[in-house]
Amino acid sequence: MATAHAPHAAAAPGQGLPASITPALLERLTAQVCAAPNAARVTTTAPYTGHPLGDFPVSTPDDVEAAFTRARAAQAGWAATPIAERKRILLRFHDLVLARRDEVLDLMQAENGKTRRDAFLEVLDIGIVARYYARTAAKYLSPTRRRGAFPLLTRTTELRHPKGVVTVISPWNYPLSMAASDAIAALMAGNAVVQKPDTQTALTALWSLDLMYEAGLPADVWQIVVGRGSSIGGALMDNADYMMFTGSTASGRQIASDAGRRLIGASLELGGKNPMIVLEDADIEKAAAGAVNACFPSAGQLCVSVERLYVAESIREKFVAAFVARTKKLKIGAAYDFSADVGSLTTPSQLKTVSEHVTDAVAKGATVLAGGKARPDLGPLFYEPTILADVTPEMTVHDHETFGPVVSIYSFRNIEEAIGLANATLYGLNASVWSRNGARGRAVAARVHAGTVNVNEAFAAAWGSIDAPMGGMGDSGLGRRHGAEGILKYTEAQTVAHQRLQGFYPPSGISPETWAKLLTGSIRFMKAVGIR
Repeated sequence: MATAHAPHAAAAPGQGLPASITPALLERLTAQVCAAPNAARVTTTAPYTGHPLGDFPVSTPDDVEAAFTRARAAQAGWAATPIAERKRILLRFHDLVLARRDEVLDLMQAENGKTRRDAFLEVLDIGIVARYYARTAAKYLSPTRRRGAFPLLTRTTELRHPKGVVTVISPWNYPLSMAASDAIAALMAGNAVVQKPDTQTALTALWSLDLMYEAGLPADVWQIVVGRGSSIGGALMDNADYMMFTGSTASGRQIASDAGRRLIGASLELGGKNPMIVLEDADIEKAAAGAVNACFPSAGQLCVSVERLYVAESIREKFVAAFVARTKKLKIGAAYDFSADVGSLTTPSQLKTVSEHVTDAVAKGATVLAGGKARPDLGPLFYEPTILADVTPEMTVHDHETFGPVVSIYSFRNIEEAIGLANATLYGLNASVWSRNGARGRAVAARVHAGTVNVNEAFAAAWGSIDAPMGGMGDSGLGRRHGAEGILKYTEAQTVAHQRLQGFYPPSGISPETWAKLLTGSIRFMKAVGIR
């Protein structure tokens, strides 16, 4: 949670923080925010304890304008930097992230409240993404020969130019992955970046920025502003050459509208109400363990986590027993080590949403199979991993994204019903299918309306397949991150076609009618011999 206060009233670091989070570190990171020296300040609190954590200067629209001015000046030089040099910087960043793993794990846990194992997945993610784009960017960005209009006579080349300055708006739930991965691809494509991370987890974003500059990124190529979207969102949109947004569907719709007004591109990863399908031939114990990993990472505050669980009627009783037993054994707590299985929610508003969804469901007849209550004895924002049954459409939790450690279990009689239930949503971000028969599982997966579908895995298999695109369908968004599209979206394609000797118009001495007959014959010949 963030609280505004008067200028220069800096908050002391909260109690219970690990030794790595020193006043010197906090001061160094917050000094990176683009804001005036006399800016108003905002303080965040640690979810584990509710004690003060970060104290940030608040950026104004004028600060955002100034950041874009600097970014545009820096971007020209960065775009001219050879890809090999950009690669060197990105691989150095990769090494620094891994070398200082424990420091950023502490920061993520302090700001977000997640467990260390969930935070560690973000470190792995950034290492993989940095290495991938460092080593594939040359392939994606280098000039590419294309077939010309006339074989041999038309030399056609596709070029890729950076968009310019990219706005990245990143959320609080995955503060390292979402802050750094999109910036990495945009930077590698030759763009500058002006980023607004969620204030609650801005320290992690600033830590990424700090390391990127240490790795050798030129000044002003990546800048971070802090503030409410209602205050600086307009300036971030009005100055952007491209918009990358991760957040709610409601905000995404507004951003898509604004981007359309300006005729700039936008990539939006939005909400989800993700399904998991457990077929009758699934390994019950493996599927139950997979369901735990699908539903409760980062206390369920994960866009690709599962909130709807569909189980074949024939195995429902055994599966539910196994899933409930595993869920009840999960260790909930605040620990800056790998001992806890489930951490805290991040904000009071998220705790309120989770509590209201469960309370509403129970009041309307749902059955709580596990969890179902807050745990203030552990910290101000803890909530037990919760399994609900007998959930019906009139309950809020049935269709609306909870974004917390809550899953509803349903049953199905056949595959057609399972697919129909899984697709009965406006969202389409991620899904999971479980079956002992891999081919059968993949066939079902192909029919699920979701941007990524995992077979015998929750979400990490698809997310971690960095060479493949990741993104949503329907109300879950537009565009993709990862793979070729994840970097090419930050570029403008340009076709350069050099026509030699003869073009489409008749040469001197040949009538248009005769020329038309000759071209028609040429087209027929190319089809006959298999020329594309």
